[in-house]
Amino acid sequence: MNKTKNFFVIHNFNTVPANLLEYCEDYVIYDCSDDVKVKDELHDRNYKVVDIPNTGHNITTYFSYFAEHYEELPEVMCLLKGNMIPRHCSKEFFEQVYNNQSFTFLYDEKQYWDKYSKFNADNQKNEIGPAYIAMENVYLEINNSWYVESENHPKKYFNDVDDLMRFIYKEPMIPQYYMFSPGACFIVRKEQVLRHSKEFYLNLNKLMNYGMNPSFPSEAHQIERILPIIFNSLCEVNPWMNHEAEFEAKLPECSAYIQYKYENRPRRFGKLRKVLGLI
Repeated sequence: MNKTKNFFVIHNFNTVPANLLEYCEDYVIYDCSDDVKVKDELHDRNYKVVDIPNTGHNITTYFSYFAEHYEELPEVMCLLKGNMIPRHCSKEFFEQVYNNQSFTFLYDEKQYWDKYSKFNADNQKNEIGPAYIAMENVYLEINNSWYVESENHPKKYFNDVDDLMRFIYKEPMIPQYYMFSPGACFIVRKEQVLRHSKEFYLNLNKLMNYGMNPSFPSEAHQIERILPIIFNSLCEVNPWMNHEAEFEAKLPECSAYIQYKYENRPRRFGKLRKVLGLI
């Protein structure tokens, strides 16, 4: 197996990702394991490990890496989870794409092709449903923010992904379906990351690392859905996204808004949405 020059940024929890390191020349492992044996093995093997707190998900790791290495980012980065193979994609699929130099969804669940394709194995047309696979590695999900109702993933700032989009961008296009990579693993190019400031990534992390009660925030699920937009959209961002102090000043307003929206679901609240820059 030829080793790629693509730099591997690996978010790791309670696994030893030796299989991933077989594919790359250089890497960093951000480890948030709570298994002492795993942590000891990672260090005993002299892997390039950075110990980090556990935020419950991998996106904050990637955004932190972008901010910390903003002036010296590799040309191409593979954003990976230590258990990505086989959880989010097969070994066979990864071996086909790991050296890609262009934006790539690192997701592959061939076992669902029959369920999500236009016709099933019996050549009968499938019902139109809330989720699809658009191609072998691109997942489509209806934009209804179903996951925000989970008691395991509290929400503090945004009650749905549409409001998050309006908070980040000026006049965004709100899609009927979101196209994303379940597990938030991608190959990205440096110029895609540099579309945004380092403050942009640090600010987004503030929406996702406010606690584990009992698990990671709903906002992480929301940002997972819009990662392809973050890496590719031409939409202009709102000014507070590039200033940490201005961004932090907005957060109490977001918290008040989400509480108001919850308590007054049948009512209109356009005025407050306008104040927050959501319309």
